[in-house]
Amino acid sequence: MPPAKKPRSKSSKAVAAPATETADHEQSEPVAQAASGSKAGTRASKRILLVDDDQEIIESMKTVLESRGYEILVARDGNQGLVMAEGESPDLVVLDMMMPKRSGFLVLEKLRRSRPDPLRVIMITANEGSRHRAYAEMLGVDDYIRKPFAMDRLLESVDRLLS
Repeated sequence: MPPAKKPRSKSSKAVAAPATETADHEQSEPVAQAASGSKAGTRASKRILLVDDDQEIIESMKTVLESRGYEILVARDGNQGLVMAEGESPDLVVLDMMMPKRSGFLVLEKLRRSRPDPLRVIMITANEGSRHRAYAEMLGVDDYIRKPFAMDRLLESVDRLLS
């Protein structure tokens, strides 16, 4: 398999990154088998679940993270995110706080109660309140990033948590 392209990321806001690249050129294997593929680099087997209802933010994060060699899974609401986190066993979850059907807090609470080995979780939010951050930290979130954020900030956190 030819190595994936690795364009340099730019320091831009999450909603400003182009949403044109997809993973269709990568592999057409089922998700469970794709993680065992052999790409160069240490990120080849790392799977990240993005849980957010904002299409632009999802596409921006997905494009940047895929360009770094991560395998990306996407959930559009809290319920879908919880099901995928439990069923797909990602290495990291990037979780929006405010979503339809189930908030990021409720997803995080359930994940912390139901898993013997806790998933790494980065919570992203547009909420400025310090009480929300304190609650997320009490639940054991690994990082807390406020929107809008530079993609370099997200990449730094992802690389640190998955190294």
